[in-house]
Amino acid sequence: MGSLTAKTAHRSGVVLATIALLAGGGRESAGAQSVRKTADVVTSPDGIRIAYEARGEGTPALVFVHGWSCDRSYWKGQLEPFSRQFRVVAVDLAGHGESGLGREAWTMEAFGGDVAAVVEKLGLRRVILIGHSMGGDVIVEAARRLPGRVAGLVWVDAYKQLGAGRPPEQVQAFVARLRADFTDSTRAFVRGMFLPSSDRALVERVAADMSSAPSEVALGAVENAMNYSREMPRTLAELKLPGVAINPDNAPTDVASMERYGVEVIVMPGVGHFLMMEDPERFNRLLATAVGKLAR
Repeated sequence: MGSLTAKTAHRSGVVLATIALLAGGGRESAGAQSVRKTADVVTSPDGIRIAYEARGEGTPALVFVHGWSCDRSYWKGQLEPFSRQFRVVAVDLAGHGESGLGREAWTMEAFGGDVAAVVEKLGLRRVILIGHSMGGDVIVEAARRLPGRVAGLVWVDAYKQLGAGRPPEQVQAFVARLRADFTDSTRAFVRGMFLPSSDRALVERVAADMSSAPSEVALGAVENAMNYSREMPRTLAELKLPGVAINPDNAPTDVASMERYGVEVIVMPGVGHFLMMEDPERFNRLLATAVGKLAR
C-alpha cells in the first residue's frame, strides 16, 4: 500500500508541476504559421531519411507523432511548453514533412519503425508515445519495437471505439473516393473534421496542407491505417501498456470499449479533430494530466 501511495503522489506531482509550467506561457493563435526548429535526421530500418527535432530535458521523454498527411509542425503548441519539464521529440514520418520518400509500402509497421529509429538514436530509455489520428496506430507499432522502454501511450482523437474495426468494403469505398479526385476530396474531408465554429484560417490552412500531400503516400497510408483498426485490439492485448485517449466531443466515444483494452478516456468539449491546434492551452492541460497518469 505504501508503494501505491508513493506512485500516486508522484503522478500528482508530475501533473501539478507540468500544469504550473504550462500556465506560464501565453496562448498562441491556432492559425499562426508554424516555425520549425532545424531538423536532425536518422535512417529508418528500410533506408528512408527521417527528420525529427528534440529539445528539453527530463524523464520520461515525450515523443509526438503526427497524423495522416500532416507533419511535426502540427505539435507546435506542445513542444515548447512541455520542453520546460521533459525531453520532447517530434518526428516527421517517412513521406511527410521533411522526411524522405521512396518507401515500397506506406504501412503502420514501417511508420512505427521510423519512430523507433529516432528513439534508438537519441538513446531514450523511457518514453511516452503520443499520437494524433493515424499517429495512434503508428505509436502502437513503435511500442512493439521498443520493449521495456514505453511507459504508456496517449492517443489524440485516434479511436473512439475499439472492437471489430472498419470493414474492408468501407475502407475500399473511402479510398476510391480519394483516389478519384485526391485534392478536392481531401480538402472536403479535412474541412469536415472541424466544427462550424472553428477558426476558418486554421481550417483552410490545414485543408490546403493535407490536400497537397503526395497522393501515393496518402492513399497507401490511409488504406493501411483504416485496415489496421481490425488489428488494434489484438496489438493492445499483446502490448499490455497503459493508455489514455484525449478525444473531442464532436462524436460520441464508446468509453466501455476503450476501457476494455486498457485505454482511459478524457473528453475535450468544443473542438474538432485537431484539438491540439484548435485550443492548445486547454489541450495542454489535459495532456499534462495524461502524462501524469502514465509517468510512473
